[in-house]
Amino acid sequence: MIYTDQLNREVHLSNSPKRIISLVPSQTELLMDLGLEDRLVGITKFCVHPKGLTKKKAIVGGTKNYRVDMIHSLQPDLIIGNKEENDQKGIENLMQDYPVWMSDVNSVKDGIAMIRSIGEMLEVVEKAEKIAFQLETDFHKPLERKGTCVYLIWKDPLMVVGNNTFIDQILTFGGFENRISENRYPKISLDELVGIDPDYLLLSSEPFPFKEKHIDYFESYLPETKIRLVDGEYFSWYGSRLLGTKQYLLKAFS
Repeated sequence: MIYTDQLNREVHLSNSPKRIISLVPSQTELLMDLGLEDRLVGITKFCVHPKGLTKKKAIVGGTKNYRVDMIHSLQPDLIIGNKEENDQKGIENLMQDYPVWMSDVNSVKDGIAMIRSIGEMLEVVEKAEKIAFQLETDFHKPLERKGTCVYLIWKDPLMVVGNNTFIDQILTFGGFENRISENRYPKISLDELVGIDPDYLLLSSEPFPFKEKHIDYFESYLPETKIRLVDGEYFSWYGSRLLGTKQYLLKAFS
């Protein structure tokens, strides 16, 4: 069986995978929601959904650094990763020993395609199609415009979400105009942030865990800006967690 991943690589499988390692939290949650818990043998320490999963599955490291000895001991017949979240060199080393299917998700459309591809590869097409169809319905039409925004992902240095990112796509769907025109995740100074003076400053819960105290800090520099803590999982997890994103946005910004 030959499958093409989102890097346009051919992944050869001799049989339907029974021992899967997932190196991406959002894709781990997807595998669980597709009813594949019994085939999932290894995950990362960041695979926190559903709750308690890290106590039931072998931990093979983080998303960047892997316990190769643990991976070898698990004898996986498939490893699932992601271009942005995983370390390229580490992934390339694993490819020498195991079939590795890689996602590359920069839009909701890419995420839906990833779900369908995994569903086909793991023979759970009906369940995957149900999720994909619901997401196509949910994201068919953008929400009401809310204003300009800057989305912060790190505190020191200040790092923001720019163009050509999955989060930027979610912001656009949610009715926000991202004021960061650079690609990916640029650093900015506090003076630059003040100069942008967005309608909204969104402080993500991940990867930096912004808290209430940070609202007070930024309010002292941006008194006219609406500063909100947001659940980063609904903006950046591109698997089945997306099923809750529309309702989260409607509730959080009603």
